[in-house]
This record gives sequence, C-alpha cells and structure tokens, in this order.
Amino acid sequence: MRRALALLLLLPSLGALSRAGAPSAPAPTPPAIHVTLTRPPGLSAEVRRALAGLPPGVRLGLLVRDLETGEVLEAREEGLSLIPASTVKLVTAAAVLADRGDAGWWSTELTVPASEAGRARVTHLTLRGGGDPTLRVADGPGSLRVLARQAYARGLREVGAVRLDETRLDAAAWQDPLLGVPMTALRLADWHAAPPTSAAQARGWAGAALIRELRRAGVRVRSDEVGTAPRYLPPVPPPRRDERGRPLPPDPFLPPAQRPEQGVASVRSGPPFRVLAEVLRPSDNLGAEELLATLAPPHGTREGALGRGWAALRRLGVDTAGVHLADGSGLSRENRLTARALVDLLDRMYDLPYVRGEPRAELPGQTYRARRNAFAEALPQAGVGGEVTGRGGTLAGRLRGLDVRAKTGTLPGVSALAGYVTARSGRGLGFALLMNGPRDTPILTLRAVQDDVVRAVAERY
Repeated sequence: MRRALALLLLLPSLGALSRAGAPSAPAPTPPAIHVTLTRPPGLSAEVRRALAGLPPGVRLGLLVRDLETGEVLEAREEGLSLIPASTVKLVTAAAVLADRGDAGWWSTELTVPASEAGRARVTHLTLRGGGDPTLRVADGPGSLRVLARQAYARGLREVGAVRLDETRLDAAAWQDPLLGVPMTALRLADWHAAPPTSAAQARGWAGAALIRELRRAGVRVRSDEVGTAPRYLPPVPPPRRDERGRPLPPDPFLPPAQRPEQGVASVRSGPPFRVLAEVLRPSDNLGAEELLATLAPPHGTREGALGRGWAALRRLGVDTAGVHLADGSGLSRENRLTARALVDLLDRMYDLPYVRGEPRAELPGQTYRARRNAFAEALPQAGVGGEVTGRGGTLAGRLRGLDVRAKTGTLPGVSALAGYVTARSGRGLGFALLMNGPRDTPILTLRAVQDDVVRAVAERY
C-alpha cells in the first residue's frame, strides 16, 4: 500500500518536468510519503558493536530504512549536516534522471543561415549542442563524423567558416579551481583523459575536429578559424498601423535574413543510464561536473544548475533540512548532506525503475532484483572484483558475499557510504553512513567500520 501511494504522489510531480527539465507549471512540494511504523530507540546491539571501532572525534550520521514498509531500523544523528564527499553524485544522478526522464537524450546539431538553407555553399556553419557529455569526434552514432556525413548527404559542399554556439553555458561562471578544467557548452568525450585547460582551447579543439570531419566527408571549408555564434535573439517584427494610425497585429511573414538558422544535421545520445554508470562506478569527478552542467538553464551558471538539482530533491519529496549543494562531484568541502536526505533520495529512486518493457541495450545485463531498477544498477556493486572502471567500481573489493549497490565518498577526514543492501531475509534496505573526523583520521578504519555496520544490518534483518 505504501509503495502504491508513493508512486501516485511522486509520478505526477516528475511528469511536470519538460524534456529540458524546467517545470511546465509551478508544482507544490509533494508531502513526505514515508510512514514510520516503528522507531527504535537508536541502534541495535549488533550495530553498536560494529561502531565500537569508530576513531575518536568522528561525527556520524546513520540511517537504515526498510524500503517496502518505511520502517526505520537503525538511526543515529540522521539529521546531522555533514560533508558527504562523493555521495553528492547520487543527487547529481537523480537530478539528471528527473531532468531527462526514462527516454531522455542530449542533442547536437549543425545549422546554417535561413536565407542559405538548401544551398550547396553557405557563408558559415554553426555547431550547437545541448550539453551532450557523450558526444565524440568519430566513434558511434553520436559524433561529429556523423554530423558531417549528414550535412554532405543533404547537399552541403562548401562552408565559408565554422562557428560554435557557446551561449548555453556561462563559461566564466564555471571556473573550478578544484578540477582546473573549464566547463564549456560543447564538449567531446575524447578529451576526458586530457581535457582542455581553457574555454578558448576547448573552442579551438572542437572547431578543428569538426573542420577535419567536414573535409573528410567531402565538404570544403575555406577557413581554419573557429568563430563564436552570437547569442540568439528572437526577431521582433516592426510595429504596423492602419491608415487611421490604429495598431495592427505583427506581420506573420519574417524575411529570411531575420529567421533563426536552419538545421542541416543532428545527432542525439542514447538514454543517460550508461553515462551515469560510467560516472558513479569509478566516482568520476569530471564526469559528474559535466552531468551537472547539463542541468543548467539556457545561458546557465553553476548556481542555476545546482538550483535545478535542489528542485529535483524537492520534487522527489526529500527532506532538505541541512542540505547544501556546492558542486556535482562532492570535491568541495562546502557540500552538506544528511543521512536522512540520502536515504529519502534512495527510497524515492527505488520506486522509479526508469525501464519499460524489455531491457535496453544501454542497461546492464541484469537490473536490481525484480524491480529492474536502473538507478541502483548504475551504482558500484560490492564484492565483484575487477578494475575500478568495471561493474564493481569503488566497491569492487568490499563487502564480498552481500548484495550491495552503493556510492562511496572520500575526502581527507571524510568517508561515506550510501546505497542499497539486500538483507538476509530478502528485505530491500536503504542505508547511509556519513563520517566526518579530523583530516588525519584513517580512512581505511572508517571504511572497515562502514562494512561492519552493513554486514550487521544485513545479517540482523
């Protein structure tokens, strides 16, 4: 009954988001939907024993909840506002799914002046992007190579100059001293190992790559200079009046020179599940910031993108008391989360599988138990071994023998773990442990305590 109520309250709220992620109409914050059936006085004896190894001076926020009944099983300072490190990526991923929906994608296109549409020769060609973090130079269907081939197939043979539309992001507002990497509206996944060091370099690299692919496809490009497209301003028809001086409706006909540029090629990404897994499992900080940038509204700033992340939490009904978002990756020590907020978020995402019908090629071979939950599947899976970039991610060597899908978080003096565990009884549990201590606190000790707590919980319930 509780899960049915949860979906009835939550799904209409998420449905209010447009494909761009903005609410189509102001939506009230959904009420809290958890029903706490019983509340223990604090911690069980098993969990208290597991916490006995916690070093002195470490503050702890802990919460374990049954995801089917809403029963709080273990709790200690669950509302304490603490540095969450990379568990912030759970917020970023959930906000992207709320923004993209279950069939969302990012798009990139080439446009030409409206007055030159259909011509073999154009004065300029503009590359415009929707923030696709998967766009590549040549690999796959979402690439500059495919864009160039499409343009040639539509009859384009000569381009005077190539321009990039950089107006989607305010690059100056995305300066990040922690990463040292510029965040630009158009990015290429090929750069990930060695990203550009400035917005100007990013523009030059992207433009040069597009020029190479156009020439490869058979389109002559007369200039190697890469320009920037001016900010698009919708045309304003001149006022009209009748013979008596009375105002008339605007002329619906726009001269071609005033019309928006016309598309000659476009590509789009697949659904976001694969890129979420590629970010969450190895805890890719740059990838998380790129995902955050996709949330930015037009001409957006980091603050605007973070506002969209905050709005997603509110729409999901997460208790945001004690929550402060400073970035999408968790590198900043200004971030604050609570164990309650994390478990609320995990609980809501547990209800939303984002999978319809048969499993898609973009998803892993199996989804989280019978719920087919792609959000859980994007998380590291404990104890499966392998490289950090594989299925196990940062949990590959931990908690062997348990069914755990969870996100780790680590900074000096900070360690966190939040996710899902299947208890011995088969119950699905959501948990969060946030630990903040002095900067010289042994991280391996904190991780060992976390593992002991999760094992105690799985065995007890």
